[in-house]
Amino acid sequence: MNSLFLLFLNLGGGEVVVVLLVILLLFGGKGVPNIARALGKGIREFKDAANGIQKDIQQNTSGLSNTIQEHIQEVKKEVDSLTDSKK
Repeated sequence: MNSLFLLFLNLGGGEVVVVLLVILLLFGGKGVPNIARALGKGIREFKDAANGIQKDIQQNTSGLSNTIQEHIQEVKKEVDSLTDSKK
């Protein structure tokens, strides 16, 4: 996943090293773990929220698909009854 993220930003290896050095200089050795921890928590919360939304959508659309299937069956029965009555 990290390589995909780096490809998205179109950064090379040297550029990543420069960014990491700048972060280390700005926040120091003791601040970097705190930043990484906070970033990890944020990503986890985002994933949990995205999964929750996805589950809600799936639950709401499953009832809709059942209703549509029932209507399709009713239409098929009506079409069959019309074709049988014409014969």
